[in-house]
Amino acid sequence: MKKTGAQIICESLLAEGVEVLFGLPGGSILPFYDTLSQYPQLRHILVRHEQCAAHAADAYARVTGKVGVCVATSGPGATNLVTGIANAHLDSVPIVAITGQVARPFIGKDAFQEIDITGITLPITKHSYLVHDAAELASIIKEAFYIARSGRPGPVLIDVPRDVQLEQVEYVPPGEVNLPGYKVPTRGHPTQLKNAARLINEAQRPLIIAGHGVIISGASEELKKLAETAQVPVITTLLGLGGFPGNHVLNYGMAGMHGTGYANRAIDNADLIVAIGIRFDDRLTGKISAFAPHAKIIHIDLDPAEIGKNVRVDVPIVGDVKVVLEAMLEMIEPREHLEWLRQLEDWRRQHPIEPAREGSGLLPQYVIRQIYEATGGDAIIVTGVGQHQMWTAQHYVFHEPGTFVSSGGLGTMGFGLPAAMGAKVGRPDRTVWLIDGDGSFQMTIQELATLVQDKIAIKIAIMNNGYLGMVRQWQELFHGKRYIATPLSCPDFVKVAEAYCIPGLRVTRREEVSGAIAQAMAYHGPFLISFAVEPEENVFPMVPPGASVAEFIEHPQKEVSVWPRQNTP
Repeated sequence: MKKTGAQIICESLLAEGVEVLFGLPGGSILPFYDTLSQYPQLRHILVRHEQCAAHAADAYARVTGKVGVCVATSGPGATNLVTGIANAHLDSVPIVAITGQVARPFIGKDAFQEIDITGITLPITKHSYLVHDAAELASIIKEAFYIARSGRPGPVLIDVPRDVQLEQVEYVPPGEVNLPGYKVPTRGHPTQLKNAARLINEAQRPLIIAGHGVIISGASEELKKLAETAQVPVITTLLGLGGFPGNHVLNYGMAGMHGTGYANRAIDNADLIVAIGIRFDDRLTGKISAFAPHAKIIHIDLDPAEIGKNVRVDVPIVGDVKVVLEAMLEMIEPREHLEWLRQLEDWRRQHPIEPAREGSGLLPQYVIRQIYEATGGDAIIVTGVGQHQMWTAQHYVFHEPGTFVSSGGLGTMGFGLPAAMGAKVGRPDRTVWLIDGDGSFQMTIQELATLVQDKIAIKIAIMNNGYLGMVRQWQELFHGKRYIATPLSCPDFVKVAEAYCIPGLRVTRREEVSGAIAQAMAYHGPFLISFAVEPEENVFPMVPPGASVAEFIEHPQKEVSVWPRQNTP
């Protein structure tokens, strides 16, 4: 049976189990959009900016475990996807981006809205395709999804010229994907597994650092069994939050630049680091030469390029985290590390995450804690990038994987609103809260219209402090308090929401917080709350640039306070 290229795209997407597309039409992708009416199984979410299509597809993939799909036209449509594709690349998220391209005879002629998007995205995709023949489309799309989801996940781009979308060819469903040069190691070397197990069994001050790879591989249960069997304390990276229960007695919080003081002191004193699914990025390590000075390091990661890239490694294990941990569990001996755990508890008391202080106006820490109390931790939390992102990581307790969605590697302001949109579309059964900053929120504020048009019922909490807060904090601490280009003139977010037919509240006092959150959660649609928080509140602890993780700054008004924790594993 003959089909057009556009029909083959739709048939191929259905064959891959795709249910939702995020996109915005234009001339070069119009034949595909014209064909969508024939495929009502494919739900299309019309974004107001293509960057948001990529972010929404990214978050959709994170919360569902499926491949997210975004669509854009040629030229500016395609280039607007670039930031979202780069974000997915650095955070190892599987998305497939489909872009229109000018017709084949015009390629290379500087035609209207022609751009070499496969060349532009070469460094930020796992692979990219420029389709020259509609007969290749079915096999290309099958390959693209396989590459995006397999191994270390990531984005793949398919650029389809307009005339290829119109071309009629015989449609033949493709067979199995066969890519001889693309091999994904999974099991880990047996000798290295034995060496790792021996070090864990012998260590006196072991420490697990769990990253996003634990969540990607679905290895949370295996990690929990390892920690409980060997009684090894666990700390996480930013994107590792939720990979190990946040209320577990062996959980010692997030490490790194804005991690807990006790997690960072644990790194500095451990004699063994078991790094699982992490990149050892600079936000985690601080000064590399001073990182974990007393520890041997085991590094488990699917991507061999990450092993030894930033930090010396004593036992490298290349393989899928879940498979590797399953194998290692058979070799791990039950242990107790009472003295080591008592030391960590002492550090927890000495360096607690600072609670929301009384008499200090409305603090974002208090707001976030109230959102946690209202949801019981049973929500998907999405953030933008900035101070609010770090406060969320510190003050919301994540109990399960896939409940914290944030931009890690690229640090993309504006990620929050479209990502929350994608998360809610992917998991309509879950409450989704966006915790955003006034600066980050304004970068993609137009997607409020998408929430209304597609009935996407997220709850929005804006930490409105009138600054680009994280940059202002650096200016205060390291640049003589010279606030250049960081004060923000913000709109009345409640009136903006109402203009989009979304109800909203403005909260200025602590006693109004819980009631406003309850009102938002009771409402059946999207709801916005603008919290007028203290303008110059800072995120602490903080590891200053060039310092080791053990050299962190704490809040000058630090109070000793420890949140209740689960008493048994």
